[in-house]
Amino acid sequence: MKDQVLDQMDLERERGITIKMQPVRMKYEHEGEEYIINLIDTPGHIDFAYEVSRALNAVEGVVLLVDSTQGVQAQTLSTLAMAKDQGCVIIPVLSKIDSPYSRIDEVSEEIMNLLKCSKDEIIHTSGKTGEGAEELLSTLIHKVPAPENNNEPEPRGLIFDFDYSNHRGIILYSRLFDGSIKKGDQLYFKEAGKSFIAQEVGVFMPKEMPADSLSLGEIGYIVTGIKEPGVVSVGDTVGKKDGKLPALPGYKEVHPVVWASVYPEGQDDLPILRQALERLQLTDSSLSFEEEASGVLGRGFRCGFLGMLHLEIITERLKREFNLALVVTMPTITYEVTDKKGEKIVVYTPSKFPDHGDIESISEPWVLITLITTPDTIDNILKLLYEHEAVVGDTSTFGDGRIEIIAEMPLRELMRGFFDRVKSVSSGYASLSYEILEMRDADVVRLDVLVAEEPVPAFTRIVSRRRAQEDAEKLVEKLHGVLPRQQFVTKLQAQAMGRILSSKTLSAFKKDVTGHLYGGDITRKKKLLEKQKKGKKKALANAKVNIPEEVFMNMIKGENS
Repeated sequence: MKDQVLDQMDLERERGITIKMQPVRMKYEHEGEEYIINLIDTPGHIDFAYEVSRALNAVEGVVLLVDSTQGVQAQTLSTLAMAKDQGCVIIPVLSKIDSPYSRIDEVSEEIMNLLKCSKDEIIHTSGKTGEGAEELLSTLIHKVPAPENNNEPEPRGLIFDFDYSNHRGIILYSRLFDGSIKKGDQLYFKEAGKSFIAQEVGVFMPKEMPADSLSLGEIGYIVTGIKEPGVVSVGDTVGKKDGKLPALPGYKEVHPVVWASVYPEGQDDLPILRQALERLQLTDSSLSFEEEASGVLGRGFRCGFLGMLHLEIITERLKREFNLALVVTMPTITYEVTDKKGEKIVVYTPSKFPDHGDIESISEPWVLITLITTPDTIDNILKLLYEHEAVVGDTSTFGDGRIEIIAEMPLRELMRGFFDRVKSVSSGYASLSYEILEMRDADVVRLDVLVAEEPVPAFTRIVSRRRAQEDAEKLVEKLHGVLPRQQFVTKLQAQAMGRILSSKTLSAFKKDVTGHLYGGDITRKKKLLEKQKKGKKKALANAKVNIPEEVFMNMIKGENS
């Protein structure tokens, strides 16, 4: 046993957040009877909402945990909405009541307004002192219904997650809705259409513990022995091959909202990176990737993520768990571009964006954001929303004088450091959640960077038209600071909408070819200077700028930080 025992990753413990949902089973004696409680610990950050939605499909009730020092957060609202849609029993719980900063009465008021419940229904708990734990477990037993028994002997389980082991292959995390499964049973994936034999079944106590069987209503694991990727998917149903029961309703397909290219620093590591991504995809089904090639960075993978934190966590896991040195390009989103011929193309990398003159219209995804903040920070928040092209909707008082702001903004602007800036201007008090809306008209342009009048695709990006000038100047200034000088004068330019928006000149190396001379006739100096002049002219005719790999890394890392 150790602190944060359900947080298996070092990253989770370091950051104090839950990244991966974690099932656990406990036995509890209540009023002389022993009960089995199947629990799933889920993440709170909005980027991992897909993990929460999958867990909700496998349970009958939820514990709505609200921090008494923080109050109801924006992401609490979105998670609560999912639980209500699923028809789960909701038990409101106030945590950290032992903290000197706890605001029990005010936060209780917020919960009462949110759930339309009485104050007596809210359970007060402390993870540090254990206060309220017995009351919570007792309430769970009384309020959350036991799984329905359909009296079906045929086994049928929902796969809500899985893990991978080098020795045992794919390990399914499943909730059984019918029948029972034991070691040695011949099982079948109803969607994937593949058979396998259960090599082991068990439960989480909290580590994996083998069991004789998994029965109706239980959450546990099934060792498949399958070691090939792409066979199993979350939402599939495990059962008998010739079973009469249909597949269970799965999950809606998850769509990435942020794209970034990931390259190994050395091309020799490409197979290791591919294997690492396949392994991570087994434990994180919301990650998607496909191979791509860049003329500058070599071969790598175009990866899809659910948000900026998801991108950050995956790249950090690749570095830590697989010891990889990576180059990660600036994140982008998907645009729909209609050209002058009326053809619609989907673009998710800036370098593939059509030329300005060929574009009829552009669409981009928008998001609906919910912000909860304090009254004294409202002016700064509204100013920030304006800077990020947001359309502010309803503003209302929330709980103990806090303000709830509903707004719509382009996803592109949400990615432009909006999370960090919200935390900064609100001194960490504001919370934010978002959901993806439809595609809308976009006023964006492709910003190209030219080095010695040659475009460099790796530096290309899509920017807002109104900020094109500002971004062009910043980009050229940064490149001017990191690009080594050449043997000739090098022109650095940023171009958009068919014109140069910013330009700087990188001076050439200078060499005093007459410096070693002393005395003598002036014609000796003239001869050397003439020779140097001819050499420069010849070099300029075949001029090609060599951009070192570190420059690409500096430009990319600079944008991501």
